[in-house]
Amino acid sequence: MYFQTLDDKSECVGIYADGALHFDKIPTGLKRTWTYTASIKDPAVEYAWLYCSGSALSDACPPELAESLAETQKTFRAYLKTFQIGKVDLREHCFFDLVPESFLLEFCDVKNEVTKHVFETYEKPENYDLLDGTQKLLHKIRYQNLNLNKEGCRELYHSSRGRRKANELIKGYYYIDYNLFGTVTGRLTTRANSCPILTLKKEFRRLIKPHNDWFISLDYNGAELRTFLDLMGEEQPEGDIHEWNAKHLFEQEITREECKVRFFAWLYDPNSDDIKTDHYDRKKALDMWYKDGYIKTPFKRTIVVDERKALNYLIQSTTSDRVLSRAVEIDKFLEDKKSFISHIVHDEIVIDLDDSERGLLAAIKKIFEEGNFKTNLTAGKNYLDLEELKL
Repeated sequence: MYFQTLDDKSECVGIYADGALHFDKIPTGLKRTWTYTASIKDPAVEYAWLYCSGSALSDACPPELAESLAETQKTFRAYLKTFQIGKVDLREHCFFDLVPESFLLEFCDVKNEVTKHVFETYEKPENYDLLDGTQKLLHKIRYQNLNLNKEGCRELYHSSRGRRKANELIKGYYYIDYNLFGTVTGRLTTRANSCPILTLKKEFRRLIKPHNDWFISLDYNGAELRTFLDLMGEEQPEGDIHEWNAKHLFEQEITREECKVRFFAWLYDPNSDDIKTDHYDRKKALDMWYKDGYIKTPFKRTIVVDERKALNYLIQSTTSDRVLSRAVEIDKFLEDKKSFISHIVHDEIVIDLDDSERGLLAAIKKIFEEGNFKTNLTAGKNYLDLEELKL
């Protein structure tokens, strides 16, 4: 049965199905809807939004429904504008309590029809399961308020610019709203009006504190390089991969930092011959994963890309999906625990750890390192001052 939820928060339970609104006795057999909301508990429910790669309702709408959808969305935007003017925080209120039932019926009816159209005309993505798990995790993160405060951040307030930015973050950017479909490679972006965690200058990370006792950061040592080796089926170096490269890929002595710069300049420039090695074979990787203008990654993501950018897209997409798949598994592991995933930044997952659960770290690290991907583990009382942690 097709249905729509009336709000996206777990505590706001309301359903549209069979032409009616349901708040108390929820119908059974609900199987398909537009997008995930926290009140949906059945893991078998399918989401049209994932079928159409995050398209807006208006983009997925068939022509015969376009006018009806446009009218209801116009009314929807008017309500949102009214709430904004009245300083009504929809994170604190159920949307269906604030608007007439007649509007909910009209809007959900056309939304249901668009949902049906998508399921009838779009193919199910091969990477649907990963997208489904990721959307649920990102939704959970969206409704976790960040602990932002200026304690221990006196240096940020020495300049008017730093003071202004710090206060802006504390007052207005207290949660992270990731966009699952913000890039073609699958790398996350953040939506406007939420904390820009992916682009936040490092000094402002000190404003972010854990709700529990510690931030634990897990990130791969040389994530893209290790992904490249994995794509070719090559063994992973046990130590720091950049130091390994510095010793084995260059005839002269070279620093770790210079090695990184030269290696990535070579890796993503098809015309560069600065490095001669059989260990990293760009052509072999492309022969395995790039055909007829398409990349097909190990995580079943298909991307249209020209040959010049193909290796870059292949490595970035595979790395991103690896991290997201590990985040989904770690989130499942932490279910019913005090500790939780606070945020994700590129190839890094940050855990908000309760000190009583530090015994879980070895298992969390094992989940993250699947495939023998060496992990850097750091810990701290804020998101900037993280120090190496050895288990």
